[in-house]
Amino acid sequence: MTWWTEGMPWRSGRWSLELRGDELADIAIDGRVVLRSIRAVVRDADWDTADLVVDRVQPRDETLMLHVRSAGLGSSFTGVVRVEARQAQLRVILDLESAAEFATNRTGLVVLHPPTLAGTAVEVRHPDGTLTRSAFPREISPHQPVRDVAALTWQVDGATVDVAFDGDVFEMEDQRNWTDASFKTYSRPLDLPFPYRVSAGGRVRQSVAVSVAGKLAPAPPASDTITLRPGGSFPDILLGAATAPDPAPPVEPLENGVLVELDLRVPSWRAALARAAGSAAPLDVRFTGIEDAAETDAAAAALRGLDVRRVGAFASAGAAAHVSDADTVAALRAALDRAGVTVPVVGGSRSHFTELNRERHRLPSDLDGVTTTVAPLFHATGTEQLVESLEMQRLVARQAVAAAGGVPVHLGPVSLRPRFNNVATRPAPTSPATDLSEGYGAHLTGTPDERQSAPELAAWTVASAAALAVPGVASLAYFEEWGPRGIRSSDGGDLPVAAAVRALCDGDGGELLWGDSPDGLVWAIGRRCSATTILAANLDRRPRSVTLEVVGDVRRVELEPGTFRAV
Repeated sequence: MTWWTEGMPWRSGRWSLELRGDELADIAIDGRVVLRSIRAVVRDADWDTADLVVDRVQPRDETLMLHVRSAGLGSSFTGVVRVEARQAQLRVILDLESAAEFATNRTGLVVLHPPTLAGTAVEVRHPDGTLTRSAFPREISPHQPVRDVAALTWQVDGATVDVAFDGDVFEMEDQRNWTDASFKTYSRPLDLPFPYRVSAGGRVRQSVAVSVAGKLAPAPPASDTITLRPGGSFPDILLGAATAPDPAPPVEPLENGVLVELDLRVPSWRAALARAAGSAAPLDVRFTGIEDAAETDAAAAALRGLDVRRVGAFASAGAAAHVSDADTVAALRAALDRAGVTVPVVGGSRSHFTELNRERHRLPSDLDGVTTTVAPLFHATGTEQLVESLEMQRLVARQAVAAAGGVPVHLGPVSLRPRFNNVATRPAPTSPATDLSEGYGAHLTGTPDERQSAPELAAWTVASAAALAVPGVASLAYFEEWGPRGIRSSDGGDLPVAAAVRALCDGDGGELLWGDSPDGLVWAIGRRCSATTILAANLDRRPRSVTLEVVGDVRRVELEPGTFRAV
């Protein structure tokens, strides 16, 4: 595959957008983006998203017509997405018909607002005609900041933007929780029962009208300077343990460590622990399924004699699912005490930052560290989503550190796609094998991404580390040792991303040098030991010339698109 999505630009009068597959992206008036995107989605009862296949595109001067059909998950929708452009208004109309009955959690239009609106006042028009005043949240909001929406109006750079919704009641969520670069307005409200059913022959008709009064001021030019400053200790860089099937190839371990996730309800957990320990690297162990006391005691005892840096546990089900609630942590601590194992106990969320943000009141106050993970390709799978997530990763890291209250933060595994579906209603797939002949964990419950072998992933990984390594973050765990989600192939050969991980690991300890990206596309991170090394990455589509200011030293660095280099 190509790293970037090949889009089709469309322009009508003052309006422009880019068609990326089924997504109407970067909707702009007079060259200024007002909406990140509008798209139609079809999601099943597990929140999995069916493909929306675009069979035919009809671009005209004032209209853009997409003939679409859903594919997969038992869905059978066909219909159109129509864009109509006028002088100061752009309207998107969806009309779908289902050939068969379909249970869905959401089918309809979603609108993505750019994250630059954070802190902007917004007026909410409700279906009954009443008005309330709110704001796009500055901090990542754990719950819906705006509900019961018929229209949203805000002012930005000298213009008034109004977005009106028809066909259902809408509400907004803060998608920065999942490191998406957007606030999302969608239907139907989550307070209503789901899944709901669309009957055979049933229609879904919705529209979104975007109106702009006044003229937006031109966007200021982006800076090309990154200023790095000291930020405490450089974080340990770990790898996720391989979850692919045996046989394991011979690979050189990273001395910083391996993070291994073990579900004690699955018979192969002992084999997975033994294989991770065989790397000869220190272990960061995360348990689920500790509701069985005997199995938990066996797991704690299995840690004796191993080089374990920290251990965590997460609830498997119930209101605290995927979170380290007080009962789960207490059960882990008791098992460790009985086994005579003394090791720091960490906790947080194992699915997304969302769960840490929403459920952090469940975490006990005596944790030795706080954890959460990053998986940008949850709501969408385009490379634009990957790149735009970088600035959101910075927000997640800062907010996680603030929530941790002074204890170290451990971020990871960082993966491209989620390692499991934390909102699924069906049981996760498992193997009855006690060995690793079928793999385990993410190999069975997640989806690999072919960009794992892309050369540009190396630059993305450096940029991600630069975004996540804020003061207070003690470790970052990336991908897996080898396999479809690894930094090496299943035969042990290095993939391009391995060079980035090795560059991040090069050095022992040292001081972190960190700073902000000027535009989310160029990033830098440094380590100061006996010498200072800076890694700079360019995720832009074009070459970039970047000025690095590092503790009194100024350097100019030339970076080709999708590359990183050491300075």
